[in-house]
Amino acid sequence: MSYDFDAMLQTIKDKQWSLADIDWDAPGAETMSDETRARMAPFMADLVWIEHIGARGFAALAKQAPTPTIREIYRYFHAEEQKHANAELALMKRWGMLPDGRIPEPTIQVKMAITVLDSWGDDLPLAGLAALIPLLEVALDGALVKFLTDEVDDPLCHEVFRHINNDEARHIATDFQVLELIGVGSTVDHAVKAVALLDPRVAVGLTVVFVPLISKMRNNVVAMGLEERKLMSAIKRYSKIGGRGPNTRKLVSYHILRAMGEMIVDRSHPYHRLLGDPMVIITDRVPRRLLAKPQSWVDGLSAEAVA
Repeated sequence: MSYDFDAMLQTIKDKQWSLADIDWDAPGAETMSDETRARMAPFMADLVWIEHIGARGFAALAKQAPTPTIREIYRYFHAEEQKHANAELALMKRWGMLPDGRIPEPTIQVKMAITVLDSWGDDLPLAGLAALIPLLEVALDGALVKFLTDEVDDPLCHEVFRHINNDEARHIATDFQVLELIGVGSTVDHAVKAVALLDPRVAVGLTVVFVPLISKMRNNVVAMGLEERKLMSAIKRYSKIGGRGPNTRKLVSYHILRAMGEMIVDRSHPYHRLLGDPMVIITDRVPRRLLAKPQSWVDGLSAEAVA
């Protein structure tokens, strides 16, 4: 049975929400202790910027979408990821995590990811980008956001993330259906297309950007108390959902990213000693001045509850 992308697009339109729908002054912010606030502020800042990386990824996917309907879906997803970032900023503002109202500075790994996506994202192979986005989303939705809602008692936090999780569920369902659509064709056809993954920009994106970004985030959230098994469960979800699709299983990019995800969440894997940890150390030492100025699209970040 073919997936009804038109019905999904209509559902997405019907389920839109805005920051103005939420009572940001509702009671509950006082439940957060100073200790929790200090511990959660860097985590929230990472979430904000990861949402914007996801938004940029969807913008790139929209330009390569295989049908007009999927293109419009991706445009909605792009806007929703930006809305999620702004909602998380609004929570940070509510919890007193934005000194003088300033937007948190991204880590060097996030700045590198933004620079690479903005420079090359539109030209990356469709199958590779389409496989990467759901991997990031299942980790975000299944582990990081769950960790946040377990740690914070503020009822408004749970209300906000109910909206975000509902959006993410639609993103993930669509992501994997698009992979099924991309995967139509013979194994030989896909083997030929996989040559595109040898593009140096793909190697740079995975090794210099994806590896240190995800490795550092993994180390940070585990140090804060996230159990490794929850990260492993999130990545297993990526393998499980993707493995159900006979066409998705033909995609080399899906298998590469599934393997990378499994290595990253397993701290005992040699990947960390040989690649992950060294890349985090190297990128931590990159001078910020060497990276380009923030792209204009990050100007959409705001903690204001606008419609």
